[in-house]
Amino acid sequence: MTFIYKITYSNGKIYIGHDSTDKINYFGSASTNGDLTPGQPRKEILWESETATPEEVARMKNELILKLRANDPSVGYNRRLKSDGQDQTTQRNRRRRADVKQP
Repeated sequence: MTFIYKITYSNGKIYIGHDSTDKINYFGSASTNGDLTPGQPRKEILWESETATPEEVARMKNELILKLRANDPSVGYNRRLKSDGQDQTTQRNRRRRADVKQP
């Protein structure tokens, strides 16, 4: 299952992310039963799919980032849109590994 989520921080800014590891509660404690302290971020599932390809997930995530203006620094923390299902860090790391000469 792949999820696209919105995290809202205590300052009101948002971040749109995705998770396909089935560890949707990667922060906080599941035992809080939804009771958040004032400084704790809130996570909301915006979209989910069991069958979406990485490209479909990237397209939907981009749509939500633009719709919610999460790439506007006054609104959110997203800076780059995904182009092909991989975030910029993943692409950069793969290029670096490819550049390392094998013995």
